[in-house]
Amino acid sequence: MLSKYLTSYLPGRRNVSSNTVRSYRDTFRLLLMYCQDVRKLRIEKLALKDIDEPLIVGFIDWLGHERHNGTTTQNQRLACIHGFCRYAQIEDPVGLLSYQRVLSIPMKKAAKPTVNHLTPDALKLILAQPDLSKASGRRDLTLLSLLYDTGARVQELVDLKVRDVRLEAPPVVILTGKGRKTRQVPLMPNTHTLLKRYMDEFHLFRDVSQDNPLFMNRMHGKLTTEGVNFILNKYVSRAREVSVTIPERVTPHVLRHTKAMHLLQAGVNLIYIRDLLGHVDISTTEIYARADTELKRKALETAYPSPTVPDLPEWSQDESLLAWLDKL
Repeated sequence: MLSKYLTSYLPGRRNVSSNTVRSYRDTFRLLLMYCQDVRKLRIEKLALKDIDEPLIVGFIDWLGHERHNGTTTQNQRLACIHGFCRYAQIEDPVGLLSYQRVLSIPMKKAAKPTVNHLTPDALKLILAQPDLSKASGRRDLTLLSLLYDTGARVQELVDLKVRDVRLEAPPVVILTGKGRKTRQVPLMPNTHTLLKRYMDEFHLFRDVSQDNPLFMNRMHGKLTTEGVNFILNKYVSRAREVSVTIPERVTPHVLRHTKAMHLLQAGVNLIYIRDLLGHVDISTTEIYARADTELKRKALETAYPSPTVPDLPEWSQDESLLAWLDKL
Protein backbone atom coordinates (compact mmCIF):
# COMPACT_ATOMS: atom_id res chain seq x y z
CA MET A 1 0.00 0.00 0.00
CA LEU A 2 2.78 2.42 0.91
CA SER A 3 4.75 1.62 -2.25
CA LYS A 4 1.69 2.30 -4.42
CA TYR A 5 1.03 5.53 -2.54
CA LEU A 6 4.56 6.92 -2.99
CA THR A 7 5.29 5.70 -6.52
CA SER A 8 1.90 5.80 -8.21
CA TYR A 9 -0.75 7.82 -6.36
CA LEU A 10 1.23 10.91 -5.32
CA PRO A 11 3.19 11.52 -8.54
CA GLY A 12 0.55 10.09 -10.87
CA ARG A 13 -2.92 10.83 -9.53
CA ARG A 14 -2.03 13.87 -7.43
CA ASN A 15 0.75 15.15 -9.75
CA VAL A 16 2.77 16.43 -6.79
CA SER A 17 6.37 17.55 -7.17
CA SER A 18 9.37 15.37 -6.46
CA ASN A 19 10.09 17.47 -3.36
CA THR A 20 6.67 16.62 -1.94
CA VAL A 21 7.21 12.93 -2.61
CA ARG A 22 10.55 13.10 -0.82
CA SER A 23 8.88 14.77 2.16
CA TYR A 24 6.34 11.92 2.39
CA ARG A 25 9.11 9.37 1.91
CA ASP A 26 11.15 10.84 4.78
CA THR A 27 8.11 10.81 7.06
CA PHE A 28 7.46 7.12 6.52
CA ARG A 29 11.17 6.30 6.75
CA LEU A 30 11.15 7.84 10.24
CA LEU A 31 7.91 6.01 11.09
CA LEU A 32 9.47 2.67 10.10
CA MET A 33 12.56 3.51 12.16
CA TYR A 34 10.29 4.18 15.15
CA CYS A 35 8.44 0.89 14.65
CA GLN A 36 11.69 -1.05 14.44
CA ASP A 37 13.85 0.66 17.07
CA VAL A 38 11.27 1.75 19.66
CA ARG A 39 8.29 -0.57 19.23
CA LYS A 40 10.52 -3.54 18.29
CA LEU A 41 8.29 -4.38 15.34
CA ARG A 42 9.93 -6.13 12.42
CA ILE A 43 9.33 -4.06 9.31
CA GLU A 44 8.73 -7.09 7.11
CA LYS A 45 5.97 -8.18 9.52
CA LEU A 46 4.15 -4.85 9.64
CA ALA A 47 0.53 -4.79 8.50
CA LEU A 48 -1.90 -1.95 7.92
CA LYS A 49 -3.73 -2.83 11.14
CA ASP A 50 -0.54 -2.01 13.07
CA ILE A 51 -0.65 1.64 11.92
CA ASP A 52 -3.21 2.66 14.51
CA GLU A 53 -3.85 5.71 16.68
CA PRO A 54 -1.61 4.76 19.66
CA LEU A 55 1.30 4.04 17.30
CA ILE A 56 1.01 7.39 15.53
CA VAL A 57 0.59 9.34 18.78
CA GLY A 58 3.70 7.63 20.13
CA PHE A 59 5.56 8.39 16.92
CA ILE A 60 4.74 12.12 17.06
CA ASP A 61 5.82 12.29 20.72
CA TRP A 62 9.04 10.45 19.81
CA LEU A 63 9.78 13.07 17.16
CA GLY A 64 9.53 15.80 19.75
CA HIS A 65 11.27 14.17 22.72
CA GLU A 66 13.95 12.02 21.07
CA ARG A 67 14.64 13.79 17.78
CA HIS A 68 13.93 17.28 19.19
CA ASN A 69 11.71 18.24 16.25
CA GLY A 70 9.73 21.43 16.64
CA THR A 71 5.94 21.63 16.65
CA THR A 72 5.83 22.69 12.99
CA THR A 73 7.88 19.66 11.92
CA GLN A 74 5.71 17.33 14.00
CA ASN A 75 2.59 18.74 12.38
CA GLN A 76 4.10 18.35 8.94
CA ARG A 77 4.87 14.66 9.62
CA LEU A 78 1.35 14.13 10.94
CA ALA A 79 -0.12 15.78 7.82
CA CYS A 80 1.78 13.28 5.65
CA ILE A 81 0.35 10.37 7.67
CA HIS A 82 -3.14 11.89 7.43
CA GLY A 83 -2.77 12.01 3.66
CA PHE A 84 -1.82 8.34 3.54
CA CYS A 85 -4.77 7.37 5.75
CA ARG A 86 -7.21 9.20 3.49
CA TYR A 87 -5.84 7.14 0.61
CA ALA A 88 -5.80 3.88 2.60
CA GLN A 89 -9.40 4.14 3.83
CA ILE A 90 -10.58 3.97 0.22
CA GLU A 91 -8.18 1.22 -0.81
CA ASP A 92 -8.76 -0.80 2.38
CA PRO A 93 -12.30 -0.10 3.69
CA VAL A 94 -11.96 -2.91 6.25
CA GLY A 95 -9.66 -0.71 8.31
CA LEU A 96 -11.86 2.38 7.99
CA LEU A 97 -12.38 2.80 11.75
CA SER A 98 -8.66 2.62 12.48
CA TYR A 99 -7.86 5.17 9.76
CA GLN A 100 -10.58 7.51 11.02
CA ARG A 101 -9.06 7.42 14.50
CA VAL A 102 -5.65 8.36 13.08
CA LEU A 103 -7.28 11.17 11.11
CA SER A 104 -8.85 12.46 14.33
CA ILE A 105 -5.40 13.09 15.87
CA PRO A 106 -5.27 16.93 16.00
CA MET A 107 -2.42 19.13 14.93
CA LYS A 108 -0.51 20.79 17.74
CA LYS A 109 -0.86 24.51 18.21
CA ALA A 110 2.33 26.20 17.08
CA ALA A 111 3.50 29.76 17.53
CA LYS A 112 3.40 31.66 14.27
CA PRO A 113 6.94 32.46 13.14
CA THR A 114 7.97 36.06 12.75
CA VAL A 115 8.59 37.44 9.29
CA ASN A 116 12.32 38.10 9.22
CA HIS A 117 13.42 40.59 6.61
CA LEU A 118 16.33 42.88 5.82
CA THR A 119 16.43 46.64 5.73
CA PRO A 120 17.35 48.24 2.39
CA ASP A 121 20.79 49.18 3.75
CA ALA A 122 21.47 45.64 4.99
CA LEU A 123 20.45 44.19 1.63
CA LYS A 124 22.71 46.61 -0.25
CA LEU A 125 25.61 45.70 2.00
CA ILE A 126 25.18 41.97 1.33
CA LEU A 127 24.91 42.51 -2.42
CA ALA A 128 28.09 44.61 -2.31
CA GLN A 129 30.19 41.67 -1.07
CA PRO A 130 30.70 39.53 -4.24
CA ASP A 131 34.05 40.08 -5.98
CA LEU A 132 33.05 41.32 -9.42
CA SER A 133 36.58 40.79 -10.79
CA LYS A 134 35.87 37.03 -10.75
CA ALA A 135 33.36 35.12 -12.86
CA SER A 136 32.04 33.35 -9.75
CA GLY A 137 31.45 36.70 -8.05
CA ARG A 138 29.52 38.04 -11.02
CA ARG A 139 27.43 34.87 -11.05
CA ASP A 140 26.73 35.15 -7.33
CA LEU A 141 25.65 38.78 -7.60
CA THR A 142 23.29 37.92 -10.46
CA LEU A 143 21.90 34.96 -8.51
CA LEU A 144 21.24 36.91 -5.31
CA SER A 145 19.82 39.90 -7.18
CA LEU A 146 17.44 37.66 -9.12
CA LEU A 147 16.45 35.82 -5.93
CA TYR A 148 15.49 39.12 -4.28
CA ASP A 149 14.03 40.86 -7.32
CA THR A 150 11.65 38.03 -8.22
CA GLY A 151 10.78 37.02 -4.65
CA ALA A 152 11.39 33.44 -5.74
CA ARG A 153 11.56 30.42 -3.47
CA VAL A 154 15.03 28.90 -3.50
CA GLN A 155 13.77 25.75 -5.24
CA GLU A 156 12.13 27.88 -7.92
CA LEU A 157 15.46 29.61 -8.51
CA VAL A 158 17.56 26.45 -8.89
CA ASP A 159 14.91 24.93 -11.18
CA LEU A 160 15.22 27.83 -13.62
CA LYS A 161 16.33 26.89 -17.12
CA VAL A 162 17.67 29.15 -19.84
CA ARG A 163 14.37 28.97 -21.69
CA ASP A 164 12.56 30.39 -18.64
CA VAL A 165 14.23 33.79 -19.12
CA ARG A 166 12.97 36.35 -21.61
CA LEU A 167 15.22 39.36 -21.93
CA GLU A 168 13.28 41.07 -24.74
CA ALA A 169 10.94 43.84 -23.62
CA PRO A 170 9.15 43.39 -21.33
CA PRO A 171 11.76 41.17 -19.61
CA VAL A 172 10.30 38.40 -17.45
CA VAL A 173 11.28 35.20 -15.68
CA ILE A 174 8.93 32.20 -15.63
CA LEU A 175 8.94 30.53 -12.21
CA THR A 176 7.43 27.12 -11.44
CA GLY A 177 6.27 26.95 -7.84
CA LYS A 178 4.30 24.70 -5.54
CA GLY A 179 1.76 22.47 -7.23
CA ARG A 180 3.62 22.95 -10.53
CA LYS A 181 1.99 26.36 -10.90
CA THR A 182 3.86 28.76 -13.17
CA ARG A 183 3.93 32.54 -12.99
CA GLN A 184 5.65 35.30 -14.92
CA VAL A 185 7.62 37.77 -12.83
CA PRO A 186 8.85 41.03 -14.40
CA LEU A 187 12.52 41.95 -14.10
CA MET A 188 13.63 45.35 -12.88
CA PRO A 189 16.19 47.22 -15.05
CA ASN A 190 19.25 46.58 -12.86
CA THR A 191 18.54 42.86 -12.53
CA HIS A 192 17.79 42.67 -16.25
CA THR A 193 21.21 44.18 -17.04
CA LEU A 194 23.01 41.83 -14.65
CA LEU A 195 21.22 38.78 -16.04
CA LYS A 196 21.93 39.73 -19.66
CA ARG A 197 25.65 40.22 -18.96
CA TYR A 198 25.76 36.93 -17.05
CA MET A 199 24.08 34.98 -19.85
CA ASP A 200 26.39 36.58 -22.43
CA GLU A 201 29.48 35.74 -20.39
CA PHE A 202 28.48 32.09 -19.87
CA HIS A 203 27.18 31.65 -23.45
CA LEU A 204 23.66 30.76 -22.39
CA PHE A 205 21.97 32.03 -25.55
CA ARG A 206 22.82 29.13 -27.83
CA ASP A 207 19.97 26.91 -28.98
CA VAL A 208 21.62 23.83 -27.48
CA SER A 209 21.56 25.36 -23.99
CA GLN A 210 17.85 26.18 -23.73
CA ASP A 211 17.18 23.27 -21.37
CA ASN A 212 20.36 23.81 -19.34
CA PRO A 213 20.13 25.15 -15.77
CA LEU A 214 20.37 28.93 -15.57
CA PHE A 215 22.77 28.70 -12.62
CA MET A 216 25.42 26.00 -12.48
CA ASN A 217 28.09 24.96 -10.00
CA ARG A 218 31.80 24.56 -10.67
CA MET A 219 31.21 21.07 -12.04
CA HIS A 220 28.79 22.56 -14.61
CA GLY A 221 25.91 20.76 -12.91
CA LYS A 222 22.66 22.17 -11.62
CA LEU A 223 23.10 24.36 -8.56
CA THR A 224 21.35 22.94 -5.49
CA THR A 225 19.40 24.67 -2.73
CA GLU A 226 22.29 23.87 -0.37
CA GLY A 227 24.62 25.60 -2.82
CA VAL A 228 22.49 28.75 -2.83
CA ASN A 229 22.42 28.72 0.98
CA PHE A 230 26.21 28.41 1.05
CA ILE A 231 26.66 31.31 -1.38
CA LEU A 232 24.30 33.57 0.58
CA ASN A 233 25.81 32.71 3.98
CA LYS A 234 29.30 33.42 2.65
CA TYR A 235 28.40 37.00 1.80
CA VAL A 236 26.23 37.47 4.89
CA SER A 237 29.25 36.57 7.04
CA ARG A 238 31.38 39.12 5.22
CA ALA A 239 28.72 41.80 5.56
CA ARG A 240 28.36 41.11 9.28
CA GLU A 241 32.06 41.92 9.72
CA VAL A 242 31.31 45.38 8.35
CA SER A 243 28.01 46.07 10.12
CA VAL A 244 26.33 44.61 13.18
CA THR A 245 22.90 45.39 11.71
CA ILE A 246 22.99 42.19 9.64
CA PRO A 247 20.82 39.50 11.34
CA GLU A 248 22.46 36.37 12.70
CA ARG A 249 20.56 34.05 10.37
CA VAL A 250 19.76 34.99 6.79
CA THR A 251 18.29 32.34 4.48
CA PRO A 252 17.18 32.58 0.84
CA HIS A 253 13.59 32.76 2.13
CA VAL A 254 14.52 35.90 4.08
CA LEU A 255 15.24 37.58 0.73
CA ARG A 256 11.73 36.56 -0.39
CA HIS A 257 10.26 38.10 2.77
CA THR A 258 12.43 41.19 2.23
CA LYS A 259 11.09 41.73 -1.29
CA ALA A 260 7.50 41.44 -0.07
CA MET A 261 8.05 43.87 2.81
CA HIS A 262 9.80 46.42 0.59
CA LEU A 263 6.94 46.29 -1.92
CA LEU A 264 4.39 46.72 0.86
CA GLN A 265 6.28 49.67 2.33
CA ALA A 266 6.38 51.23 -1.14
CA GLY A 267 2.58 51.14 -1.26
CA VAL A 268 2.13 48.21 -3.66
CA ASN A 269 -1.27 46.54 -3.37
CA LEU A 270 -1.36 43.17 -1.59
CA ILE A 271 -3.01 41.59 -4.65
CA TYR A 272 0.05 42.32 -6.78
CA ILE A 273 2.39 41.08 -4.04
CA ARG A 274 0.34 37.87 -3.84
CA ASP A 275 0.69 37.29 -7.57
CA LEU A 276 4.42 38.04 -7.50
CA LEU A 277 5.05 35.56 -4.69
CA GLY A 278 2.76 32.91 -6.15
CA HIS A 279 0.46 32.67 -3.14
CA VAL A 280 -2.86 30.93 -3.72
CA ASP A 281 -4.74 32.85 -1.04
CA ILE A 282 -4.46 36.54 -0.16
CA SER A 283 -4.56 35.58 3.53
CA THR A 284 -1.06 34.14 3.15
CA THR A 285 0.22 37.47 1.86
CA GLU A 286 -1.46 39.39 4.68
CA ILE A 287 1.23 38.20 7.10
CA TYR A 288 3.46 40.96 5.72
CA ALA A 289 0.88 43.63 6.47
CA ARG A 290 0.54 42.30 10.04
CA ALA A 291 4.31 42.21 10.47
CA ASP A 292 5.07 45.74 9.29
CA THR A 293 5.01 47.80 12.49
CA GLU A 294 6.19 50.96 10.71
CA LEU A 295 3.11 50.99 8.46
CA LYS A 296 0.92 50.46 11.50
CA ARG A 297 2.55 53.38 13.31
CA LYS A 298 2.08 55.71 10.31
CA ALA A 299 -1.54 54.63 9.90
CA LEU A 300 -2.27 55.33 13.57
CA GLU A 301 -0.57 58.72 13.41
CA THR A 302 -2.64 59.64 10.37
CA ALA A 303 -5.94 58.43 11.80
CA TYR A 304 -5.61 59.62 15.40
CA PRO A 305 -3.64 62.70 16.45
CA SER A 306 -1.71 62.13 19.65
CA PRO A 307 -3.46 63.59 22.72
CA THR A 308 -0.15 64.14 24.50
CA VAL A 309 1.90 67.32 24.21
CA PRO A 310 5.67 67.18 23.79
CA ASP A 311 6.51 69.44 26.79
CA LEU A 312 4.94 67.52 29.68
CA PRO A 313 5.92 68.70 33.19
CA GLU A 314 8.62 66.80 35.03
CA TRP A 315 6.97 64.73 37.77
CA SER A 316 10.02 64.94 40.05
CA GLN A 317 9.40 68.69 40.40
CA ASP A 318 5.85 68.24 41.64
CA GLU A 319 6.23 69.06 45.37
CA SER A 320 2.72 67.97 46.35
CA LEU A 321 3.24 64.59 44.66
CA LEU A 322 6.60 64.11 46.38
CA ALA A 323 5.07 64.96 49.76
CA TRP A 324 2.26 62.48 49.20
CA LEU A 325 4.78 59.76 48.24
CA ASP A 326 6.80 60.43 51.39
CA LYS A 327 3.70 59.88 53.53
CA LEU A 328 2.68 56.69 51.69
